[in-house]
Amino acid sequence: MTTITLLVLILFGSMLLAGGKQGFVSFLGLIFNFCLVFISVVLISYGFPYLIVTLINAVIILVISIYFGNQQGRNADIAFITSLIVVGIVILLIIPIEQWAQVQGFGPENTEDLEGLSLQLGVKFLDVSCAMTILSCLGAVAEASIAIATGLFEIEAHNPMITRAKLRSEGLLIGKEIIGTAFNTLFFGFYGELLALFIWFSRLNYSFGMIINDKIFISEFIMTLISSIGVILTIPVTIGIFLRHKKTTI
Repeated sequence: MTTITLLVLILFGSMLLAGGKQGFVSFLGLIFNFCLVFISVVLISYGFPYLIVTLINAVIILVISIYFGNQQGRNADIAFITSLIVVGIVILLIIPIEQWAQVQGFGPENTEDLEGLSLQLGVKFLDVSCAMTILSCLGAVAEASIAIATGLFEIEAHNPMITRAKLRSEGLLIGKEIIGTAFNTLFFGFYGELLALFIWFSRLNYSFGMIINDKIFISEFIMTLISSIGVILTIPVTIGIFLRHKKTTI
C-alpha cells in the first residue's frame, strides 16, 4: 500500500465518521472535482481554448462543491448564484493582471529540474497561468458563500420577523468572521506551499527586490490575493441575493 492510498483511505474514513452518508457524498464530489481538474489539463494541453474549458469546468466544480456537500436547497441555490457572479468578477481581474504581471512559466529555480527537457509544449504559459488562478479561487469563494448563506438562513429560521436591516448587519458580522478564518487559511496554505522556496531565498541571500520579482513567489502570491478578493466580494453579493429572495418584506 502506497502512502497516497493510505492517506486517501484515512480521509475517506474520517469523512464517513464525521458526516456519515453526507460525508460519503462529499468524498465522491472530491473525486469528481479531481477528475475535472485532470480533464481540464488534458483538454488545454490538446489545444482547446483555455478560457472555455476553464469556465465550463469551473461551473461543474461549483455545482459539485456546493450541491454535493449541502442538503438544503435554498442556501445552496443562493451560494451557487453568488459563486458564479463572484468568479465572473474575479475573472475580469485575473486576465489583465496576469497579462500585466508576466509571471507565467518557470523561474530560474526550476532550471536544474528542467535541464534537457523541451519547453515547446504548444501551449501558452500565460493561458495556463490564467486557468490555474481561476480554478484556485473556486474553493474559497464556494466555501464563503455557503457559510454566509447558511448562517443567514439559520438566523431567519430562528427569527422569521427579523428586519432586512438587521439581517444585513448580521450577515456582515458573519462575513467578518469568515474573512478572518479564510485569510488565515489562504495565507498559511501559501506559506506552507512555498516554505522550501523561502528557505532557498534565505540561504542564497536573496534581496527583497529579488524576492518580489521571483516568478514562482509572485504567481502564488497573486493567486492568494485574488482568492482573498473573491472571499471579500462574496460577502456583499451573498447578502444582496439573500435579501432579494427573502420572502418577508419587513
